[in-house]
Amino acid sequence: MNILSIGGSDPSSGAGIQSDIKVFSSFGIHCLTVITAITSQNTSNFGIIEPVSQKILKEQLESTISDFKIEGVKIGMVYNSQIIKILYQQLKKLKVPIVIDPVIKSTTGGMLIEKSAIKDFQKFLVPLATVLTPNKFEAEILSKIKIDSKNPPKKVTKLLQKMGAKNIVITGIKIKEDKILDFVQEKNTNYFISGKKIPKINHGSGCNYSAAVIFALVSNKSIKESMKFAKEFTYNSIKNAKNIGKGIAITSIQEKDNIKLELLNSINKFGQIKNIYKNIPECQTNFVYSKEKPNSVKDVLGISGRIVKTGNEVTLAGDLSYGGSKHVASALLVMNKKFPQIYSAINLKYENKIIGNIKKSKLKVCNYDRTKEPKNVKLKGSTIKWGIKNAIKDVLKAPDVIYHKGGFGKEPMIIIFGITPNDVLEKILKIV
Repeated sequence: MNILSIGGSDPSSGAGIQSDIKVFSSFGIHCLTVITAITSQNTSNFGIIEPVSQKILKEQLESTISDFKIEGVKIGMVYNSQIIKILYQQLKKLKVPIVIDPVIKSTTGGMLIEKSAIKDFQKFLVPLATVLTPNKFEAEILSKIKIDSKNPPKKVTKLLQKMGAKNIVITGIKIKEDKILDFVQEKNTNYFISGKKIPKINHGSGCNYSAAVIFALVSNKSIKESMKFAKEFTYNSIKNAKNIGKGIAITSIQEKDNIKLELLNSINKFGQIKNIYKNIPECQTNFVYSKEKPNSVKDVLGISGRIVKTGNEVTLAGDLSYGGSKHVASALLVMNKKFPQIYSAINLKYENKIIGNIKKSKLKVCNYDRTKEPKNVKLKGSTIKWGIKNAIKDVLKAPDVIYHKGGFGKEPMIIIFGITPNDVLEKILKIV
């Protein structure tokens, strides 16, 4: 997956392009970059800004857009009207989510946009925003309205919507003791999202937030889910901030959970398979990946909700969490106990055509008969464990696929197993 980051260069790597590369890399995303300006700054002071030439800006944009499939765009520092107009011309035809972080002032004091360019920012860039992510100060500058008891945040966000932004979140809108609230305005609804406050001045949290929002959006999360995800991610980056230089702390990204990254990437690829929505069963789909030597479903990463059909597409409805799946995770645990190299699995809709494709593809396939399930197994609710055990009891090599044709009131099902989520995906591509 590729996300394009457009913004300024920060030599401290606390914000800007360098920060975005760190964030997207932590998500397992390839970060494409277009630099709008070079800055000299550190954790104590802001020096000077030198915008790039119009020619090199155009060349950067054209080279990335022409060569790569871009799933989302994040725009940060733009600095002047010439940059803004070029970005508008190049991006207006892209049909992907665009998150715009209207950075106006650096934490260390530097102005990141010319005052004369704010009008063009409102006219050209705001209408491109799937989500606009100003903090309270930036929202007041863009709207020319001071947020207070007479002018609630809704008045500001509605004005920003009239400018063209589809959704707006004003971060840090209210502070209550140990809580900090963001105000979100969607098309027809608005709400606050609350989170813990960390009394620590930092460099980079705004960039982290907007980067997390675009990542969540291209991962098919809803606006509300994306805002919650971004808030939690940013909180953790502030919590882990480090005093690397002599001045304010720089936000730090938590150590990667490679299991989560690999499974999430595979889920995204799964959603891009042509007509895959036709293979989602009525009970929906879960995709799981376990830790080494799993003992229970708590050692298996799965989706707390499901992968669900949304029209002719599929959507990740829920978060990835250990213990998030019970049915598919239980099947994987039984398989892993006999064949320890098997760590991943997914369930798909049963169709005779798919079974035929499986056999043609020379994948190893087993099945079990749910009509022969003992009553005590049904009462205990351990059907899946019983079924997988029966399917593999006499086999010496791990099957790629196990299926059953259902039973009274029970939907038939196919489960595909693999060493990794990517291994599972390769098998899916052979049979759908």
